[in-house]
Amino acid sequence: MTRGERLLELVTVMDRLRSPGGCPWDAEQTHASLVQYLVEETYETVEAIDADDRDAMVEELGDLLLQVVFHARIGQEADQPFDIDDVAGGIAEKLVARHPHVFGDATADTAEDVEASWFERKRREKGRTSVTDGVPMAMPAIPLIEKLLHRAAKGGVGAPTADPRLAMLLDEMDVGDAILGLVAAAAARGIDSDAAARGAAHRLRAALLAAETPP
Repeated sequence: MTRGERLLELVTVMDRLRSPGGCPWDAEQTHASLVQYLVEETYETVEAIDADDRDAMVEELGDLLLQVVFHARIGQEADQPFDIDDVAGGIAEKLVARHPHVFGDATADTAEDVEASWFERKRREKGRTSVTDGVPMAMPAIPLIEKLLHRAAKGGVGAPTADPRLAMLLDEMDVGDAILGLVAAAAARGIDSDAAARGAAHRLRAALLAAETPP
């Protein structure tokens, strides 16, 4: 069996499930109704990676791939239809365009060079005027804050620096324990830690936008 043949098999199976005479449940699904499963399968994939469990990764990546194929199949029925070839072709073209050091004559000797080039090309392609553009604010709060800080650093925009009082947190375990303790203390006072962190993320975004605005 050649590489990619099973992927085509999955597309065929999904088409059968979604078509008349297939599965009633699959036929009723929409992009919106599948969002919960997309999120769930993403977290299960992350869990398998964290566990470094090869078999679990194969299974969970398959479940995640199903979500992509499912959404692409639903897309075929839209007023402006798209299919799995549009999805795959779009990302293939994007990868080629954003790797000119591989597919063109540009030079990028380090991973940092590649990341900087990717960021700049994406900014131009998307017509972005702010380092916050394209950051999904619905992300979980802590990764969202990290993303905004990373964007700010890459874009040369001033961002809040670490509180000197936190300099004692020297490694991942210390940071994790500190967050755990803070969440526990907040819960004891009836404070929603996630909502508080999300509020901080929105204030950070507003501060970055303000820093980018000419006086």
